[in-house]
Amino acid sequence: MKARDVMVSPVITTKPTASVREVAQTLLAHHISAVPVIDDAGKLVGIVSEGDLMRRADLGTARHRSWWLATLFAEEEALAAEYVKQHSRKVADVMTKRLVTATPDATLGEIAGLLERHSIKRVPIVDKGELVGIVSRANLIQALAGDRKALDVPVPDAALRDKIMAHLKTQPWAHTSLLNVTVNDGIVDIWGITRSEAEKKALRVAAETMPGVRAVNDNVVMQTWQGAY
Repeated sequence: MKARDVMVSPVITTKPTASVREVAQTLLAHHISAVPVIDDAGKLVGIVSEGDLMRRADLGTARHRSWWLATLFAEEEALAAEYVKQHSRKVADVMTKRLVTATPDATLGEIAGLLERHSIKRVPIVDKGELVGIVSRANLIQALAGDRKALDVPVPDAALRDKIMAHLKTQPWAHTSLLNVTVNDGIVDIWGITRSEAEKKALRVAAETMPGVRAVNDNVVMQTWQGAY
């Protein structure tokens, strides 16, 4: 699956000139946790999330630093930027400007990688400079929970065995010279010797997740590496 298959579209957006209060009302009204910011030319210029609104002077949640701690642990420029974010009433001042985006053709694996590496909760989807959707962690979970019956297409046993063995041969943890796989009416039997419980479990999972597999029988015997020979 790709980003285009799970993204939310059209996207609720706001303007840089909007007020922080208006953005807060938008988040509440639409039950969302962030809103992309679009300028008058239609360009994505930022995003405002709940996290950007957590530390606010008007809520009494702004950070209070003693002057000596402030000068000791933070640069004046950083303190000034923090002050703006906590006190300004304009979206342009509080939005996150360093954006991580993806294209509609990005795979869900690529999206998950972006979320993980950048410690973010959502990725705007941009096509030819235009915001066309947004994918959040929740959307990935929804894709996981979706109906996969359409993927359960019958596969000939011989072809299924070939696919499983070919997949295992690409895995650095799988010692395929010590393994064999048989398939009968979509039911997979894994035979052989493995060096660890982790490999034994991974073999089962690799077979179970192959499209067309109905069930897996684990007949693998775990032995020490020396005993395998």
